[in-house]
Amino acid sequence: MSSFRIARWIVVTIITATVLLTGAAAWLLREQVFQTFQDPGEPYQTYTPPPAPVYASAEAWFIRGSFEDNSTPAVFFVHPTTYSGGADWNAKLDKYSANAEVEHVVIPNYAAPFADSGELFVPRYRQASLYTFMNNREDSVLAREFAYHDVEAAFRQFLLDVGEERPIIIAGVGQGGLHALRVTMDVIAQDEALTARLSAAYVLDAPVPLDLFEGPLANIPACDTPEDVRCIYSFSYAEEDEIRRLRILTERSMSWTHRGELDFVEERRLLCTNPLLAAPSNQYASARMHRGGASATGFSADANPAPLPMQTGAQCADGVLLIERPESRLLRRPSRIAEDFLYAPFNLFYEDLRLDAARRSMIVTTILEEERRWAPPLEDPEAVEEAPVIPIPDRRRF
Repeated sequence: MSSFRIARWIVVTIITATVLLTGAAAWLLREQVFQTFQDPGEPYQTYTPPPAPVYASAEAWFIRGSFEDNSTPAVFFVHPTTYSGGADWNAKLDKYSANAEVEHVVIPNYAAPFADSGELFVPRYRQASLYTFMNNREDSVLAREFAYHDVEAAFRQFLLDVGEERPIIIAGVGQGGLHALRVTMDVIAQDEALTARLSAAYVLDAPVPLDLFEGPLANIPACDTPEDVRCIYSFSYAEEDEIRRLRILTERSMSWTHRGELDFVEERRLLCTNPLLAAPSNQYASARMHRGGASATGFSADANPAPLPMQTGAQCADGVLLIERPESRLLRRPSRIAEDFLYAPFNLFYEDLRLDAARRSMIVTTILEEERRWAPPLEDPEAVEEAPVIPIPDRRRF
């Protein structure tokens, strides 16, 4: 072999090795690279958030339900994170890609199971970006707290829209679950009449520390049985070999404290409702009890996708719902950057949630009807005119 060929072979070998090593490094560090591009690069203290929503306006809602009578329940649903980041800490309300994700993926997969139980209300809000959940910097925490105030404002408008009598459900997934939990703490639990109207609060893929039930949630317990109402239902799930996801769920995740601040969930026991049992239990539930998952992307909110039943068994362990690998590929998590921080593009427990919400909604509706029957509301007081005083005649003169 000539010296020229040897030199060329060495150069080609070096270039090939460099490309392979660069590719391997890029793959291993892909999330760090992704985060670099999603960082707004500006301290939150000097950041100017996007314009606020006006919830009295229809434009501030993805779905804003309407009613035919006072007995129809209402569902307030808070969507998960659909904005990755980059330009802003909190998403603009007109961010097309983030909104399209809510409309075409989130609502048909996650809000639709609750649509059978009442009229849907799904607000737009200045959600914290995915980047803010991939780290726990002070800026990221401030962005999440900021997003909550939009959700609270939307919920208060929701209460005005639905009136003071009908049953309500509140539900949220991921970031939406985090905000739904605090609304339940700050608004619902502080109002006895509102608590009485609550079918259940569904906090999904967001941790609910048990210590909250000794503080701000003292009036709203966990749903202990399938027939309980005015309670909280919550789970975050992972497969047993998803070690990184399990660590994120039990160590790196944050939830609210008694004072309404965000803090790590590590060393805080977490609520785990097994959706196959409709109760918090460490008992194993086999796949035969799984009522069905659904991949409903692109469906309308009132569609009825055919569920895929008996796909997974499930068991609560250390506050996390451990699942078996679903039989159908349609119900398996895809391989995406930051997948451990994302919601799944399907609903593994679609039918389980649909039936659970319908049952609890029917129960609380019946309870409210009975309570009003035996203790009807007082009518408005009548105005009483002051009667003139007429003196009694002195009978002694007769």
